[in-house]
Amino acid sequence: MPLTGPKEMFERAYREGYAVGAFNVNNMEIIQGIVAAGAEEKAPIILQVSAGARKYAGQGYIVKLVEAALNECDLPIVLHLDHGADFQICKDCIDGGFTSVMFDGSHLPYEENIAVTKQVVEYAHPRGVWVEAELGRLAGVEEHVSSEKSIYTDPDQAVDFVKRSGCDSLAIAIGTSHGAYKFTGEAKLDFDRLQTITNMLPGYPLVLHGASSVPQEFVAMANQHGGKLGSAKGVPEDLLRRAASMGVCKINIDSDIRLAMTANIRKYLDENPEKFDPRDYLKPAREAVKNMVQHKIRTVLGCSNKI
Repeated sequence: MPLTGPKEMFERAYREGYAVGAFNVNNMEIIQGIVAAGAEEKAPIILQVSAGARKYAGQGYIVKLVEAALNECDLPIVLHLDHGADFQICKDCIDGGFTSVMFDGSHLPYEENIAVTKQVVEYAHPRGVWVEAELGRLAGVEEHVSSEKSIYTDPDQAVDFVKRSGCDSLAIAIGTSHGAYKFTGEAKLDFDRLQTITNMLPGYPLVLHGASSVPQEFVAMANQHGGKLGSAKGVPEDLLRRAASMGVCKINIDSDIRLAMTANIRKYLDENPEKFDPRDYLKPAREAVKNMVQHKIRTVLGCSNKI
């Protein structure tokens, strides 16, 4: 089955009030775990590749791993560039077979963000590739993306930005943040802002970045076996499920996968100090990825049995 684009995925998600999970991938085990979860849940999947993943694994390797996954399942799968830093990276991914790219100009002046996003759109659309953009800024750190504070998305600017740039979906800032340390007090999302943007852009797919929930059982597991994660705290899953019913069609999940995987690796190596075969500890890590993704599909995204 070939790769697909997000258009039909998002149209149905918007209509039926759920979201599609966009899961960051870095290696074979992560891809296998995500795809296995999607296959069991009969759920659409977005595999997304960050700049760090491209540097770590190589774009060619990741594309071939995704192709191998496609040969073994009947899932609709989107291959998406996450946080493309400039036009050239977006172009390289489009030319490399990606079906969706994100240009992240959220750190740029407003007019420059529009201009570069439009440039990406004008290259992508004739090639059948979807373009996500970002308006507003999330606090936290994710690879090259870093901000000390959030700048919430202005609804009027969102309408103007979509109209002038031509982007197909828009990542907005309503209180989520990158990384595993999102909140010190009570977690809150600005649902009034989200509802306003949804009302002003009817039928238009919105995106939430920085949406991992940082399950505390995995924080505890990692810390019990040598980790030092301290006060890691994410977005409560009930808030994300609510957002998925309000026009958010794509929810990005990365830290939770890393956390589940690493906690299980730490546990295995701590309990089996004589083991050194990577297959021994990567097998439970892969299973942890699968279980985490299945949980997100069922309880957060609501996209089980949507293919």
